[in-house]
Amino acid sequence: MHHAEIVVVGAGPAGLGAALVLAGHGADVLVVDEQARPGGQIYRQPPEGFTVPSAGVGYAAGKELLTRAATAKGIHWRTGTVAWGIFGARTPLDPYGFEPGDGESASGLVVALAGPSGIQRVEASRILLAPGAYDLPVAFPGWTLPGVMAAGGVQAFVKAQGLVPGRRFVLAGAHPLLLVIAEQLLAAGADLAAVAFAQPRPAVVEGLRDLAALRGNWMRLRDAVGPLLRLRRADVPVHTGTVVTAAEGERNLERVRLARVDRHWRPVARGSLEFSCDTLALGYGFVPASELSRQAGCEHRWRPEAGGWIARHDAWLRSTQPSISVAGELTGVAGAEQALEEGRLAALGILQDLGRLSPARAEAAAAPVRRRLATLRRFSTVVQRRFAPRHEALALLATDATVICRCEEITAGGVRAALRDNFHIGTADALKLLTRVGMGPCQGRMCMLGVSHLIAAETGRDLARIGTYRARPPAKPIPLAALADAASERLGMRENGEEPAPGMG
Repeated sequence: MHHAEIVVVGAGPAGLGAALVLAGHGADVLVVDEQARPGGQIYRQPPEGFTVPSAGVGYAAGKELLTRAATAKGIHWRTGTVAWGIFGARTPLDPYGFEPGDGESASGLVVALAGPSGIQRVEASRILLAPGAYDLPVAFPGWTLPGVMAAGGVQAFVKAQGLVPGRRFVLAGAHPLLLVIAEQLLAAGADLAAVAFAQPRPAVVEGLRDLAALRGNWMRLRDAVGPLLRLRRADVPVHTGTVVTAAEGERNLERVRLARVDRHWRPVARGSLEFSCDTLALGYGFVPASELSRQAGCEHRWRPEAGGWIARHDAWLRSTQPSISVAGELTGVAGAEQALEEGRLAALGILQDLGRLSPARAEAAAAPVRRRLATLRRFSTVVQRRFAPRHEALALLATDATVICRCEEITAGGVRAALRDNFHIGTADALKLLTRVGMGPCQGRMCMLGVSHLIAAETGRDLARIGTYRARPPAKPIPLAALADAASERLGMRENGEEPAPGMG
């Protein structure tokens, strides 16, 4: 069994900001991330040895943050490693036998890891979950065709590999990051057929209403408007009030169909658009990666404008589970700068809980962080309101023949039929047990929100009552062989009267 005072899950802005604050106060910090190098999506780094002129972290703040974290004493790294379970006395039952040790940790929490060294266990006094977010999946006819990609996946190719994953692109979605990705593709030499936003063009009065919230955020507004102006100069068509309705092709994507929509994203009778392309990048929003926090028993609440199900927390970003804190997109999708400050604030709360900072010193250190957060949250609130995805409209894009659960190959029609035949079913988890929807390797990341909105459409229930799928370990796919090897070796050593070596499964 390994031991760490604090385990930070996620090496994006929130995790890096927290780790630096924690290590700066003498704490022993273990940072776990499934990518090969720290940085997350926003500060994504190329593989070591790669020279990618157009890639890199992209922001000067990110470069500085990564440099400081790489050289900080007290930060230990587990990159290329998946945190796939949290177990302990106050968390749900552990079917893997990962019980806490003999009182070494007051919290009784164990983080299960899978990486280059196989299955490992780390007992921690405190856990900070900063896992980030992933692109909102949207099911529609043809969305499983090769060539249909998440916008974040396209960006990862360009930033980390210096590769353009296609020749002619259509970008469709609702999040302002779509403009940034379009600009990056343009700079990398891609041919952009169109960029299509679901939102209608904002009225002047709406923009004036948001001016007060933009105080202190003018640079961020400039950064958002700049890519749009550069796309206009490059004669890239940018459409508003337009939603993708179908991707078509024999074996690969060949063309994309889009429909004009009203303010509620429902199709109107003004015709449709069609573009020939081999790559469609979808960017309708982001979903907080809540698998570990839900598995650990943390409470969540439904906030669609913030990404969906977000973790409940107090003023120090402590979750509802003792000894587990949350930061970044898990508290609501709001961007890298806010995630960074939330990581710092969560770290100060953890240091206070561990007795490394007195309440007075913690409050003094937190005061400037809270001021910066207040400014950032004014901006993110506007962005969340203006660019919130219309989940209920997106769910209606799936026809009965559309596969909605890709892992189990269950169609939207199959879900609707199950709901009609079993009128008592009204929760996501009950439907999962009935139909196997969400039981595949992705554990519902690709289908949970779409399925929940199908339930809402059929039953009239709201999302808060429908709830989420029950999150179970492993939170993400891990090699079955590694788990079996760890269990066999552990069993063999005990049969011989030996204790397993530290870190053994």
